[in-house]
Amino acid sequence: MEKFNETLINIMPMVLMFVAIIVIGTVLAKLLIKLLKNILAKTNIDHTAVTFVVSLVKVILYIIIAITALATIGVNVASLITAVGAAALTAGLALQDSLSNLASGMIILLNKPFVAGDILEFEGIKGKVENIKIFFTTIHTLDNKTVTIPNSRLTSNNVVNCTMVDKRRVDLKYSISYDDDIAKVKELIYTLISTNDKIISDPKPAVHVGEHLDSGIEIIVMVWTTPDDYYDVYYFMQENVKLVFDKNGITIPYPHVVVKN
Repeated sequence: MEKFNETLINIMPMVLMFVAIIVIGTVLAKLLIKLLKNILAKTNIDHTAVTFVVSLVKVILYIIIAITALATIGVNVASLITAVGAAALTAGLALQDSLSNLASGMIILLNKPFVAGDILEFEGIKGKVENIKIFFTTIHTLDNKTVTIPNSRLTSNNVVNCTMVDKRRVDLKYSISYDDDIAKVKELIYTLISTNDKIISDPKPAVHVGEHLDSGIEIIVMVWTTPDDYYDVYYFMQENVKLVFDKNGITIPYPHVVVKN
């Protein structure tokens, strides 16, 4: 009994220290997690990202508390840390692609090169961003398809954000015959532009002569509109320029072959 009491007295400080570290560490961890939640709530970061970051920090804090507490009672934490590190390395190698997508997702959510609702052009895909998740981004294309893109591809390649600015330029090219009157052609196009309310006047529309082609002269047209009206303006010009040219006798040259008997 005396030996038991002696042993109990010897280990009591370690036990008390162990319990104190667990209790105090848990309280501090909860305070830090609460503070982190409040900070992230003010950043407008996606809820999924907030939940993931908080969970990750919580796990890390509790691992630190557990290792620190075990060290106070004489447990060899060096080997434990080595084992945890080896397991983490193995898991990291196995989940390399997923971790890459995870890191890229965090970069997108924090830096905001695009947000939900933006229209993107990426690797031949064009559409509106539906949502941005930790591992992938979903885009709703203009022809009503849903495309899921891994986040790592979006951060490692060029992505065109069509709606981040308030104005977009519509670039158009037309060809006319060398026999046509350039001044008349420019006047017709400017008149057509003035009939469309979706084409804005600042910056001013521009009509210029481009290249001298083999079969005709290239006319370059540049007009400005809002991102939402881009395609309305584009298709309006493509259709009505042809109609105006036909009505006023402007020739649009095209390659053709003459076969003689």
